Amino acid sequence: MDHFSRRKRVGLLKPLLSLSLVFASFLMIHKLKVSEKDGVGVKHMRDAAWCGSECFSFKKGAVKTKLGSSNSPALSNDLDAQQVSNGTPASWDAQVLNCSEDSTVRTKDWFKRLDPRFHQFVLHRHCRYFPMLINHPEKCTDGEVHLLMVVKSVIEQHDRREAVRKTWGREHTADGKKIRTLFLLGSPTTGKDTKNLQKLIEYEDQIYGDILQWDFMDTFFNLTLKEVNFLKWFDVYCSGVQFIFKGDDDVFVNTHNLLDLIGFKVEDHKEADLFVGDTISKAIPIRNRQSKYYIPKELYDKPYPPYVGGGGFLMSSQLARRLFVVSEDLELYPIDDVFLGMCLQKLHLTPEMHPGFRTFGITRRRVSPMNSEPCFYKNLIVVHKLSAQELLRMWSVVHNEDLVCAQRTSV
Repeated sequence: MDHFSRRKRVGLLKPLLSLSLVFASFLMIHKLKVSEKDGVGVKHMRDAAWCGSECFSFKKGAVKTKLGSSNSPALSNDLDAQQVSNGTPASWDAQVLNCSEDSTVRTKDWFKRLDPRFHQFVLHRHCRYFPMLINHPEKCTDGEVHLLMVVKSVIEQHDRREAVRKTWGREHTADGKKIRTLFLLGSPTTGKDTKNLQKLIEYEDQIYGDILQWDFMDTFFNLTLKEVNFLKWFDVYCSGVQFIFKGDDDVFVNTHNLLDLIGFKVEDHKEADLFVGDTISKAIPIRNRQSKYYIPKELYDKPYPPYVGGGGFLMSSQLARRLFVVSEDLELYPIDDVFLGMCLQKLHLTPEMHPGFRTFGITRRRVSPMNSEPCFYKNLIVVHKLSAQELLRMWSVVHNEDLVCAQRTSV
């Protein structure tokens, strides 16, 4: 690394220590402002189960990349050569979105009976691909990537992203296998602090260069947009990656065990259809109107296909490409992991159940001491759900050489 590059790198890393304090201070002020306004706070804004037409708004602007420009000649040539073989676009082609509501739906009898919370989702669910605010087309062009860690997050959860980067999301090479990490974000929900939140995420990305951001609002119903926009992004920029782990920013992932699982599947030549996680079978839509996962009969009135808990799952790139193709012909569904189950069903595939994926925790009883037993974490692959502090603490304990566990630990 030359002297200029070193100075530039040091210049980027200097703000690192202050970023957490800046973010924490800003969010504390932001939370107080919102609390004074409606007595609920930031969580109310982030966990909204539906959103109005503003969720489908967009901003016209240049796409930001780690290299400074999405039109860099050297990068453009590399990507063109990479994409010619499979006929996909060489760059993100959703530059401007002009997506008005589908007014024909309003005339349908079932729509008139539909819970109003779902009106905007249904009227705009043909709005599929959105402009990118932050892009990293170079992520997979520095050689073969064995495993891509893809993490769903929201702008306010800076502490979770920090914890993931320091633990299972750390980019490194293990036994010659490159591991890279990306965080998937939408845009901040409407409010007077929107511009400040956006500036903070852009600042964070300047330091780490690991964020993909699209111009749709980060709401619960829009999680499916993260699925389809990522699948398209993968097909355009990163189809050479071998395996993809996709999970939430509040899970513990035992990277060593995950790589072992991949190795076993490759040895058995079972990677072509690989889609493994905590499989949920014979589930039906929840009709409790108070539930976050409530689905009215007018929207869906049959059992769900088998699907995996969205907290964390593993798939091969071969299958991801096929999922992208079939996803384009399916109507969007407001629950993202169920939507992927629908895509698998279209391919006549069933996700594989693996006991190492615990997306409901080691045991569903949150107060159970088993959920904080490090020897379980040492033998499992994915455990949901941990705070940033719990993740850092558990990672440290599990990787402590003094930790002694029985040869076989079962739950």
